[in-house]
Amino acid sequence: MAWDSGALFTMATGKRWQRSNAARTVQWLARRAGIDGQISPHSLRRTFATIALDSGTPLHALQDSMGHADPRTTRRYDRARNNLQKSAGYDFARALA
Repeated sequence: MAWDSGALFTMATGKRWQRSNAARTVQWLARRAGIDGQISPHSLRRTFATIALDSGTPLHALQDSMGHADPRTTRRYDRARNNLQKSAGYDFARALA
């Protein structure tokens, strides 16, 4: 079995988990939780950022946790959260809580 020590997630075979594997797994988990709507790993990332800001996390702390080099990238989440309709990602996060 080949082992990729640089991979965060691997398959049972030891191969690196691809984006498509992550997307399918997130969709499968959402359906199992009874959540309708399009869910992706990226929508969960956006949901994380919005929930963090809604709960009072400072922008610089969110910037660090998101791995953004430029603070302007993180500020987009702050500006957009007031205009966002809560997505299915919120239902997913609630189901995991």
